Amino acid sequence: MQHMGKDTQPDKQGPFERRLIRQRKARGQRQAGHAFLYERCAQDAAERVASVNRQFDNVLVFADPVFGEILQAEAGDKIGHMVCAHYSDAGDSCDLICSQTALAFADQSFDLVINGLSLHGVNDVPKACVEINRVLRADGLFIGCLFGGASLGELRLAMYEVEERLLGRVSPRISPMISMDQAAQLLQHCGFAMPVIDRDMVTARYGELKTLLRDLRRMGESNALAGRDKRALSRTFFLALEDNLKNGCSENDGKFQISYDILWLSGWRPCPTQAQPLKPGSAKTKLSDALGVKEHKL
Repeated sequence: MQHMGKDTQPDKQGPFERRLIRQRKARGQRQAGHAFLYERCAQDAAERVASVNRQFDNVLVFADPVFGEILQAEAGDKIGHMVCAHYSDAGDSCDLICSQTALAFADQSFDLVINGLSLHGVNDVPKACVEINRVLRADGLFIGCLFGGASLGELRLAMYEVEERLLGRVSPRISPMISMDQAAQLLQHCGFAMPVIDRDMVTARYGELKTLLRDLRRMGESNALAGRDKRALSRTFFLALEDNLKNGCSENDGKFQISYDILWLSGWRPCPTQAQPLKPGSAKTKLSDALGVKEHKL
């Protein structure tokens, strides 16, 4: 494992405290067991790689080491040499520790770059995507997943209600996340060809609040906002929060629902040999003829 140093090219000022994110990612990696979302997303990424009719000889995976291990096991011979990078302070299982906005690789080094549940914690996401495009070879593929705007919606609402009732105020406790429209614009803005965005809405049911918090800590996703309220919360607050979550559930099994909105992004490094979309109005066959229906003027 190589360490490229900390913040040699720091992100612009943004919503996250980078040092705290690195520490919490490291703490999560040291905990026993796998985060179920890492497993799910790594398996999904492997399926997406398998669906592409191509061998990827040089691959960069920027993700938790568990994500990389599962991806390599599931993708089989579709992936050749793989480099696993991350930005955690615990890099024993990674090949490289570096910033997402300053990838420590030469231009056009990889056929495939996969980012697994990491981009949403970057202060300058466009810069990170430009870096991904830079290290891709011509006609190279980028596949990434990140938490979207509907993630933890139930928890966000419950925390606001309990904080307002008990403390008479509301403070930022859940990170801002991008929408599907913003993700599509992001890929186009950063120079990717043939961008595709899709969504995986994952619903998990928890019997206890501490189980949800354990999952978030395992992923290093506890509050790292620069503007967070740093005062400690009481046991009374957490008991009220758990009651609020359970009272808002329509089931009678004592469990509450939490949503994880996972956005999947994919795009290609532009290449002259890629298929190009036809210009508007250049079609030689009517859609009505292809469908075998009669055309009617509106």
